[in-house]
Amino acid sequence: MLPLWNKPFGYRDVLNISVPLAVSMASTTIMQVTDRIFLGRYSVEAIAAALPAGILAFLFISFFMGVASYVNVFIAQYTGAAKPEKVAVSLWQGIYFSLGAWVLLASMAYLLTPVLVSGGHPPEVLELEILYFRILLLGGGLPLLDTTLSGFYSGRGLTRTVMIVNMIGAVINIPLDYALIYGVGPFPEMGIRGAGIATVMSWCLIVAIYCPLVFSRENEHRFRTRSRWHFDPELFRRFTRFGLSNGVQFFLDIFAVTFFVYMIGRLGTTILAASNIVLSIDGISFFPAYGVGIGVSTLVGQAIGQGRPDYAKRATRCAFHIVCVWMLLMGVIYMVIPDTLISLFRPHDLTDVQFAEVLTHGRIYLLFVAVYILFDGLALVYSGALKGAGDVVFIMKTVGFFCVALMVIPCYLGVEVFKWDDRFLWTIFTSYVLVLSTIFYFRFKGGKWEKMKVI
Repeated sequence: MLPLWNKPFGYRDVLNISVPLAVSMASTTIMQVTDRIFLGRYSVEAIAAALPAGILAFLFISFFMGVASYVNVFIAQYTGAAKPEKVAVSLWQGIYFSLGAWVLLASMAYLLTPVLVSGGHPPEVLELEILYFRILLLGGGLPLLDTTLSGFYSGRGLTRTVMIVNMIGAVINIPLDYALIYGVGPFPEMGIRGAGIATVMSWCLIVAIYCPLVFSRENEHRFRTRSRWHFDPELFRRFTRFGLSNGVQFFLDIFAVTFFVYMIGRLGTTILAASNIVLSIDGISFFPAYGVGIGVSTLVGQAIGQGRPDYAKRATRCAFHIVCVWMLLMGVIYMVIPDTLISLFRPHDLTDVQFAEVLTHGRIYLLFVAVYILFDGLALVYSGALKGAGDVVFIMKTVGFFCVALMVIPCYLGVEVFKWDDRFLWTIFTSYVLVLSTIFYFRFKGGKWEKMKVI
């Protein structure tokens, strides 16, 4: 490890770019986890509704977010190729896409509620799911703009700015979330409605912070961020061609989780609540590792722009070592103190007997998480590296095939036809992560990505 510390694209460079992104993702995770904790303590129906509705909303947001996030790769490769004049033009293509996608998401807020109804969840849970889902989709364009604007910094390796902005959003969101859920001071008690409103308001704040930073006089002088606002058909076509593949992949990945949650929901509110809690806890380890994956995409993109695939290999290897340490640490924590973690989400209206059942299921689910957690990190790092080079079509096809073959069909047959239990579904979920991580690893080792470019 020591010889690679100071080399270009070695551990130091990976940490400098990835740690702020990991912290940024951690702040997002803290927002989500505290949201779940507040809702869990508010009522069992609220926590049972929050994750299915939240995942379904994010499912549709994720497609457009996956497209918008590819601005990061374009900016990274143009930065590596020393073409700053293309950075602002790429940024504006992402902004135009995000604004158009916002209109579509707002219309989906009411058109897609039958999807929630088809989940077959109890009426009291369904009512809350629909409310939460609509609020998140009506504000769904804001995280797209956040993703695009942050790409201006992360693509150039300036990830500390992204970290600071997201931390500000988290600092504001957490007390606002509590106040709107429970009704504190001048705020009325709004339960899950308040949680949705607080989330949208934090998104709005983050975008409001980015705008003066991105379009500052300094950035105008260096990149022409204000002047180069024109629509570039050729660049937009290339951006959407690669971005759509990334968006479809992101959508399918989230769809696999969403379908898993909905099939779990058919096994009862207690099992659904326990699964929701464990998946929320899993986010503590997942999102920081996801931040490292974005950092790998940036470094690989810059290396490809420079014509140095050897640098890309070095950065990917170093990033995986870093993620290994993080994931193994979190896996040990999940196994050592499962009751403490699950108890953070205990609804106030559950008796000791009722919550004991949630704990029993939750302990088992956390063991599944501890099994797949390292492979999750492997998938995030190597898929991030492939995306940074432009190998997104392969990732899209792989995720699409296994989403259907290894998640959707087995989960549906297991619950609806064979009447198997929750452990079967968690086994399927774990297998899905293991298979994808293995395929991405060997795809990267194959080296086809070394001859790819998006610019």
